[in-house]
Amino acid sequence: MRDLIAIGGSTAVKRWGFVAMHAAIAAAFMFLLQRFFMNASQETSLLWALFFAVCAAGLAYKQSIR
Repeated sequence: MRDLIAIGGSTAVKRWGFVAMHAAIAAAFMFLLQRFFMNASQETSLLWALFFAVCAAGLAYKQSIR
């Protein structure tokens, strides 16, 4: 992580970029898992995706400030 920061750019922008990327990937993964592999409804899949995105963003943020 420190190597990426040393390349250039703002630390805060990179941190929030990683948090957003982590949340988006977690949401997409959970949506696809629920919707297509577990045959859940679209509403249920979106709720699970939102829940996992928030959890993933929280974890990524906690890791980024260490």
